[in-house]
Amino acid sequence: MNEKETTATSKFLSLVLRHQPELIGIKPDEQGWVNVAELLKQANAHGKDLNIELLNHVVETNSKKRFAFDEGRQKIRASQGHSIEVELGYEPQTPPEILYHGTGEKSVSSILNSGLEKRSRQHVHLSRDTETAVQVGRRHGKPAVFNVLSGEMHKNGHVFYLSENKVWLTDGVPAQFLRLME
Repeated sequence: MNEKETTATSKFLSLVLRHQPELIGIKPDEQGWVNVAELLKQANAHGKDLNIELLNHVVETNSKKRFAFDEGRQKIRASQGHSIEVELGYEPQTPPEILYHGTGEKSVSSILNSGLEKRSRQHVHLSRDTETAVQVGRRHGKPAVFNVLSGEMHKNGHVFYLSENKVWLTDGVPAQFLRLME
């Protein structure tokens, strides 16, 4: 399996497990799980060459751990990032004092005015380290990174979750809890 095939499959899985399962006729359950056999069948029926070996490879080698199998490896889901309604079952967690959010430089003024909004997703995604935030920001142009005063937010009643792949999730970050890093 080459890197190009792995990346293309990861993007396909992100699309159908996080955003548009109807494209291949699958229906995730309330927690976002999809039967693996059904996913493979429907993907292939819709022109995507996908087998269990490639699926295992993508789940196991994805550096961001975007996907997870259930304990019996009979079901799969995206770990976070859904725009479809799912209840991932994550328990509220106490975040570290500072988390980070990477974005493109073009979004900085809007974020400073209105904060971080989840928009079409279920949560705002935050990183534990600046390196990850910079990588995320690069996807949107020249990167800009915000310090998120997550400890202060938590003390003020904001709820945080930690996904299976260690991404911090919250409903939104008001501008008062953001500091642009220089």
